[in-house]
Amino acid sequence: MKRVLMVCLLMSAGPDPGQAQATYDLLIRNGTVVDGSGKNPFRADVGVNNGLIARIGKLGNAQAREVIDATGLIVAPGFIDVHTHADNVIDMPLAENYVRMGVTTVVGGNCGGSALNIGEALQKIAGAGVSVNYATLVGHNTVRRAALGSERRAPTAEELERMKGLVARAMSEGAVGLSTGLEYVPGAYAQPDEIIELAKVAAAHGGIYASHMRNEGTEIEKSVDETIRVGEAARCPVQISHIKIDSPSRWGLSGKVLEMIAAARRRGIRVQADVYAYSAASSGLSIRFPSWALEGGQERIKERLNDAATWEKIESEMRQVLEARGFHDLSFAIVASYRADPSLEGLSIRDIALRLKQDSSSDAQLEVAREMMLQGGAGMVYHLMAEADIIRFMRHSQVAIASDSSVLQMGSGMPHPRGYGNNARVLSRYVREKKVIPLKEAVRKMTSLPAAQFRLAGRGLIKVGYAADMVLFGESTVADRATYADPHQYPDGIPHVVVNGVLAVRDGKHTGARPGQTLRRSQIESPRRHGEPSAA
Repeated sequence: MKRVLMVCLLMSAGPDPGQAQATYDLLIRNGTVVDGSGKNPFRADVGVNNGLIARIGKLGNAQAREVIDATGLIVAPGFIDVHTHADNVIDMPLAENYVRMGVTTVVGGNCGGSALNIGEALQKIAGAGVSVNYATLVGHNTVRRAALGSERRAPTAEELERMKGLVARAMSEGAVGLSTGLEYVPGAYAQPDEIIELAKVAAAHGGIYASHMRNEGTEIEKSVDETIRVGEAARCPVQISHIKIDSPSRWGLSGKVLEMIAAARRRGIRVQADVYAYSAASSGLSIRFPSWALEGGQERIKERLNDAATWEKIESEMRQVLEARGFHDLSFAIVASYRADPSLEGLSIRDIALRLKQDSSSDAQLEVAREMMLQGGAGMVYHLMAEADIIRFMRHSQVAIASDSSVLQMGSGMPHPRGYGNNARVLSRYVREKKVIPLKEAVRKMTSLPAAQFRLAGRGLIKVGYAADMVLFGESTVADRATYADPHQYPDGIPHVVVNGVLAVRDGKHTGARPGQTLRRSQIESPRRHGEPSAA
């Protein structure tokens, strides 16, 4: 046993004179390694061959085709963002907003929305070549829409079987689990028994159940209970997506929510969550409207909004919900993207009402929302959370860090700044400035914790044999620069990012490299060596 232990120590961290002249594809020298496990940092060199970490330790006179001097820098596993909408990576394959904040692996297909044909989507991404590793969930909304459109009813037995078949096909093609978006149509029309049946299919294939819950504010306890019950009944690991308390009237309930998660874990249910580092959310304008008013697509929506009696009912329900949540009007809602009139991007609904109607009353604001929905809706940023709840969630050992962003086009619209700064903001604001969590714990929450929950074996640690996904950053200089008023800014203090052994970012600039891999559920138990055929 002592001999085995000594060999392991030599392999992982110690000097080995016999290997002093070893040659590597990439050699990172003199860095402070925070390995993702939650253990204390240590000084070491890291040698990379064939896309994998080959050696960690004092590598003496070792040679390499490419050398990075990491003096004064932290060397950590590449960040793994398991709650993204990066399904548009095929359109922007460099994925700069992710890579330049240290994210090397993303999971798409969240909030119930994904490609229907997962195999085809993964093949296209692999064929195009992208800068990040990409895995995907299969979306319940996508599957439900394929089976019964946006109808507000339970599926027939035949429709449910078709949905189960679509989930099974997606899982067999490589999806890592099932996602729901129960605030969105048509997922909002689904009852728990429907979701349980689909989650059972995902579980049978080794997948996870990730949920954007039905209500994250006024009925948060009920929604958490539903999410946990689905996981328990389906015998499926549960991920509560972008955990939050999004109603001022319920601020402070984060402790109770975490107690519910802890109780479930004590019962043997594998429940985790993810959180982003901002007090504003981002979604569509449509979630401010009653779900029944959104049934049947845009033409049916227009009919309802243009009918005086129906609009009166919709408006009344919207007011009731706003009041229950602790809001007086829609001034907390900021337009992120609006195709019908991009000049309104960056303005609040209150500001728009004042500009267009010379009236900032709640009546005028609701009328603006109606008119925008008639034009197809808008992407929004919603300021509705308390930092105290964010901090409480972030401190919990089973809550990972995730951005809830898509791949962003520099200069387009006024997106939520989390898409450019989420990881850097955690490291600067919550680690360095507020000392909410220590550095080693923050790195764990961005690496090995999400990797374990989503079963991305061979990633999330600086460890021999693991994929050479790494981010190098300055502990005292890393900082987010993106703001709500000026979101299109990359973070500072992240000079180098390595994806599968290849430098995707060097000296703070994207190299143009596209070494990312498509990660399929059946093939993610061990990373592919760089240069081998893609999993797709």
